[in-house]
Order: sequence, then C-alpha cells, then structure tokens
Amino acid sequence: MERLRVSILGAGKIAATMADTLSRMDDVIPYAVAARDLDRAQSFAGQYGFQKEYGSYEEMLRDDGTDLVYIATPHSHHYQHALLCLNHGRHVLCEKAFTVNRKQAEEVFALAEQKGLLITEAVWTRYMPFAQKLRELLDSGILGTLCSLEAGFGFELSWHERLVDPVLAGGALLDLGIYPLTFAAIAFGGDLASVTSRAVKTERGVDAQNSMILEYRDGRIAMLTSSMVCNLRNEATVYGTKGHLTLKDFWHAEEIRVYVDGEDEPRIVPVPVEISGYEYEVRACAKAIAEKRTECPELPHAETLRMMGLMDSLRASWGVRYPME
Repeated sequence: MERLRVSILGAGKIAATMADTLSRMDDVIPYAVAARDLDRAQSFAGQYGFQKEYGSYEEMLRDDGTDLVYIATPHSHHYQHALLCLNHGRHVLCEKAFTVNRKQAEEVFALAEQKGLLITEAVWTRYMPFAQKLRELLDSGILGTLCSLEAGFGFELSWHERLVDPVLAGGALLDLGIYPLTFAAIAFGGDLASVTSRAVKTERGVDAQNSMILEYRDGRIAMLTSSMVCNLRNEATVYGTKGHLTLKDFWHAEEIRVYVDGEDEPRIVPVPVEISGYEYEVRACAKAIAEKRTECPELPHAETLRMMGLMDSLRASWGVRYPME
C-alpha cells in the first residue's frame, strides 16, 4: 500500500499530538499543515517534519498532494471545515465531537456520500487495541451475565475559554462526556430503553458537569459522569454476575484488570499502544480509503449520528443551546 500523505487543518494542542504521532509512523507521510497564521504553520511544520505549510486552510486544500486531512479545530468549527475539505475533494478524519449537533453531521455525511469520499470521526477510543479486547472479554462470559457499568471523566478545565464559551460549543458533554458515552456504547451497545440525566450549568449557560443513567432494553444500566470543574477518578468498571473488570484512563486504556469472583488477584490483560494511540485511527482511514469506503467499520456514520442525536437530546433536557443552532 502506498504511504498515505496526511495534512492537518489547525495547529493547536491536539494537532501537535497527531503531528508527533504521524512523524513517528513509517506508513504515512506528514505532508502539510495549515493555520490561520503562516508563521505558526511554518514553526509547526518545522517542528514535526511536515513538507509544506500554509497560512490559509483553502490554500492547503487546493494542494493535490494531500490524501487525508485531519481536522483539529474546535468542534464549533468542524461542520464548516468538514464541508470545506469535502468540497475540495479531500478525505477527512475529523476530531470529536464530530459536529455541534446531529443535523450538521447528517449534512456532512450526505456530502461525503455524494462525492464518494471517506469521512470519519476521530474518537480514538473506538480504534485502539483495548476496545476490541474489551469486547472479547465481555463476550467470553468471564464476568457472567453483564449487569451494569460506570464511567466518569473529568478535569478542572473551567479556566479554558474553549470549554466555557457557548460560541465555541463549550460545556463538559461534547468535549468530555462523549468518552463515557462511547465507552458505554462499546461495552453495552446502543439499544437504549430510556435516558435520565441532570446537569449543572455555568453562568454562561453551558454544562459544567453532568450525570447520565442509560437503561438498556435488556435490563443493563450505565451510570456516567463528566465534569469540567473537578478532577474525577477517570476510571470505568463493568460489572457482571461472576465478577467485574476495570480500566484506568478508560478512554485510552493500555491495561484491563479482570476480577473474577473467588480469585484472590486480578487477571491483568495488557493492551499497549504502539505510539500515542492516534496511529490506529489514521491506519483505519488508510485502509478504508484503499478499499474505497466512505466510512470506517470501527465507527460507522450511523453510530456517530446516534451519538450526536443522544447528546442533542441530553442538551435539550438541560436547556443548553448554542448560538449557531
């Protein structure tokens, strides 16, 4: 397979993590980076070994050397930047949350299908080695009948303007809550019977922290929390009739601890990553592009739409609405 030439739209913190990952992969080429400021793009390109740098997004997208564009801007801008990439004929890996709401996501996916281009959401949790191993363990019956799970994800981030500004689609849910929701989806699927939730909002009207209870049609329950005002334990646990398993840093876990009833010590299942964990979503894109797919099997468009719709309904129940809506 020919090496994929990857370009990055945006030059912020998350773009730097991806750039560092790309620079250490031997199966891709860090091709170009675009920022709103050319000096910043040049500095970024020099630091991570990109071949080209641009001071405008449109200029980079006109460069036919790009195979895949990674969108690393705030999620308030994903909709417009995804459409921009697709309209320039570029395959897209778009950082989470995919868009602000489901309606935007539907429009983006429709355009991608129309143009026959790949676009997928960069929820790295979906692509990492532990996700498949977790499913294998849960399906093996080692925990007996699965009953419930709990996952919480939170950091004190109230100082971060992107998280608190409604214009930037701030709040805990879209930035942090998507991870507990994703973990629940990986472990228990998406066949929900009901959703109950509460949120505490900031003075500016975005959710500072929230709690969600997902009830599934088979009787399982997921208890989820996200917060941008306090540091949580950031662990996930799945409970069954014969034991439980835990994952520290569950959104990018490199180890699963399985506690079987009657056994004194946990069974430790290592699931290390090769570089940072971002490499798996990039390779999934490369494979999908080679197979002429418009979506990655690891995270189909339908699942992104389901998750965006779920978060829409949660925000609606809390009275959280963004100016662009």
